[in-house]
Amino acid sequence: MGKEKLHINIVVIGHVDSGKSTTTGHLIYKCGGIDKRTIEKFEKEAAEMGKGSFKYAWVLDKLKAERERGITIDISLWKFETSRYYVTIIDAPGHRDFIKNMITGTSQADCAVLIVAAGVGEFEAGISKNGQTREHALLAYTLGVKQLIVGVNKMDSTEPNYSQKRYEEIVKEVSTYIKKIGYNPDTVAFVPISGWNGDNMLEASPNMTWFKGWKVTRKDGNASGTTLLEALDAIQPPSRPTDKPLRLPLQDVYKIGGIGTVPVGRVETGVIKPGMVVTFAPVNVTTEVKSVEMHHEALTEAMPGDNVGFNVKNVSVKDIRRGNVAGDSKNDPPMEAANFTAQVIILNHPGQISAGYAPVLDCHTAHIACKFAELKEKIDRRSGKKLEDNPKALKSGDAAIVDMVPGKPMCVESFSEYPPLGRWCVCVCPQPRSLLGRQMTCTVHLCRIYNLLKKIKGTLKQHNVTPSQSHFCEIKLST
Repeated sequence: MGKEKLHINIVVIGHVDSGKSTTTGHLIYKCGGIDKRTIEKFEKEAAEMGKGSFKYAWVLDKLKAERERGITIDISLWKFETSRYYVTIIDAPGHRDFIKNMITGTSQADCAVLIVAAGVGEFEAGISKNGQTREHALLAYTLGVKQLIVGVNKMDSTEPNYSQKRYEEIVKEVSTYIKKIGYNPDTVAFVPISGWNGDNMLEASPNMTWFKGWKVTRKDGNASGTTLLEALDAIQPPSRPTDKPLRLPLQDVYKIGGIGTVPVGRVETGVIKPGMVVTFAPVNVTTEVKSVEMHHEALTEAMPGDNVGFNVKNVSVKDIRRGNVAGDSKNDPPMEAANFTAQVIILNHPGQISAGYAPVLDCHTAHIACKFAELKEKIDRRSGKKLEDNPKALKSGDAAIVDMVPGKPMCVESFSEYPPLGRWCVCVCPQPRSLLGRQMTCTVHLCRIYNLLKKIKGTLKQHNVTPSQSHFCEIKLST
């Protein structure tokens, strides 16, 4: 793949069984993500398994299953092309571990595609107080995904089929909710689709002649169209912070025969190129980059937003791991954080939180327990104004300034300097239902870091960033 088109990353989100896999598989299948030979192989296997009517979700499930079994699959299977972009799909995992994985995946996304099912009862389940439609949309916004597309899926299963009334009812309710959490519905394309049958996916559907197309109004230019593919093509080009020092959180580290150690991750800021000397934090390993590849093509440099693998000299797979961060050793290299101060919003918590509470944080690709060492201030979560000094406890709906201490070495940054490395989330979800049959609530906290103490060769260096109102994201908890 060449660099002539801009690369963007999307994450497909939504309630379980809303049709995420079908919709995603359809796009990959039809837009060049899967080569012809692989399609023929899958179609033959599908026929042999009695799946005579070849459906896209099966393709995606097949790819996931192969990848989970350790079979190497070309990353190109997870991409497709529009007239303007090369689109990489960030894995949308199963609902059980979705929240944790979504935090790392969503923080990498330029746009979220929210799939809501239009079927009778299905939409209501997703948009209910404990539904995943709400939860996923809220997380996407809070984690910095400011562009959103809504696919109203399964229009073929409404009553009657392809019901305009049902579509308009869903658009109204989803618009109300996404406005509450921070999105402007005027900037969001709503598209009635059937990921199963292909309605309004790539071509305008003859089954919904009442749909006159979607329109979005934005400061940087308006857009309109009819299909989901056109909505993806109308995504605003993301700004890429190439002028900042390199930060590349590692997603995985592979040992490849004949090549050596290959860390894999997404460039968040700066650039990485062959010959660069990089430092991995918090392990403090420094080495030279031998080559950089994306989609099996060698690059002279990789930019923010690029998901790359890079070969490094004289480093074992045991020396570095997921959650480490690579940076330019000569330009503000990343370091271990001894402690940090954060603005925390408690979205959901079953009881009260006091000093000493030590949840596991998901920050970029790291997954590490951190202690709430001191509750410094309770604040207004909209304005940032101080409400109380040294509160004894926090509860759902509260926002606070908290001193945090990692339980293990970890690399984070201030949100104002490196946003993807300066926000984290805690999410602890019990089994879907308790023994009594009641719906259980997930523990969810969201946070942005503004001060941290870095470890530099055994010494400590304070990084202070004055918090501002802009660091707060306004979150309204729906009842």
